[in-house]
Amino acid sequence: MSPFSFEAEVIHWRGPSPFFFAPLPAPEAEEIRRISKRVTYGWGMIPVEGVINGVVFTTAMFAREGTYFLPLKAAVRKKANVTAGDRIAVEMKVQPAQR
Repeated sequence: MSPFSFEAEVIHWRGPSPFFFAPLPAPEAEEIRRISKRVTYGWGMIPVEGVINGVVFTTAMFAREGTYFLPLKAAVRKKANVTAGDRIAVEMKVQPAQR
């Protein structure tokens, strides 16, 4: 899969399970939507490898509010020195679904 590069503002979602995310911009979200059926491993989860401030991590994105949310675990945020409201540059590759 082709790599994606984008900038996003880190958000803190205060729902029942508070968490931090980087919402994908519309062009990248549309491309993910186009390939999602080939790469999801179930429930719409899209496995990815991301890089923020030199910190490499793996996670799974999911569709929400018309885009995809890239989860940012606490360990990743700490190493990358990012928090809610920060504008970050993200390099991301969609990984093959593990079935």
